[in-house]
Amino acid sequence: MTRRVLVVEDDLTIAGAVAARLRAEGFEVLLAHDGPTAVDRAGDADLVVLDVMLPGFDGLEVCRRIQARRPVPVLMLTARGDETDLLVGLAVGADDYLTKPFSIRELAARVHALLRRVERAASAAATRIAVADLEIDLAERRVLRGGEEAHLTPTEFQLLVHLAERPRAVQSRERLLSEVWGWHDGTGTRTVDSHVKALRRKLGTDLIRTVHGVGYALEVPR
Repeated sequence: MTRRVLVVEDDLTIAGAVAARLRAEGFEVLLAHDGPTAVDRAGDADLVVLDVMLPGFDGLEVCRRIQARRPVPVLMLTARGDETDLLVGLAVGADDYLTKPFSIRELAARVHALLRRVERAASAAATRIAVADLEIDLAERRVLRGGEEAHLTPTEFQLLVHLAERPRAVQSRERLLSEVWGWHDGTGTRTVDSHVKALRRKLGTDLIRTVHGVGYALEVPR
C-alpha cells in the first residue's frame, strides 16, 4: 500500500524539492502551505512533514490540532536554532525534527524510519502488557492507567512499550535513541527527555523513574 505523506511548508521551493524526493521514494504526497489547510488535509496522511513557521497559525498549533484528532507521526522542520522551540515541538506531539538547512536525503531517511516504527507496532501480536495499574493493548494501541485512557503519539507509545517490556530495568538514553528512534550516533538525548516528560504529563509523574546520568526505568510498586 502506498503511504501518503503531507508536506506542510510555505516556502514553495523547499516544498517542491521535498515533495519531488518523497515521490521518487514511492510516496503519495499531499501539500499544504498554511496552518488551516494543513489541519484539513492531515486526516488523509500517514505521516506529516511539518514546518514550524507558517501563515494562518504556526506548526506547533497544527501539531496540537492534528494529534488531538488521531495519532499521526510528525516530522517537524524548523529554521530556528533555539533548543526551546525544538523541545516545545516534541512536547506537542512531534516524533522527530530536522533543523534547516537539511539534507533532502536525510529527510527521506527519517520519513522511512518513522514509518517503519509505526508499522512494526501495528504488526505486533494481539497481546497486552500489564504493569501494576498500567495496561497497554499492543494490537489496538490503547493505553490505560488506573482505568483512564491516555492518548499517546506513535513515538510516545513506542517508548512506553519499550520501558514496560523491561519494568525496573534502567534504559540509557543512548539505548532508547537506538532502539526506539533508530538513531545510532548517540546525539539527541534531549529528544528522549522531552518524550519522557510528555509521558509523565499524561500518565503520572510516578510512572517513570529518572536515574541521573544514565537514563530511565518504568517504576513498579514492590
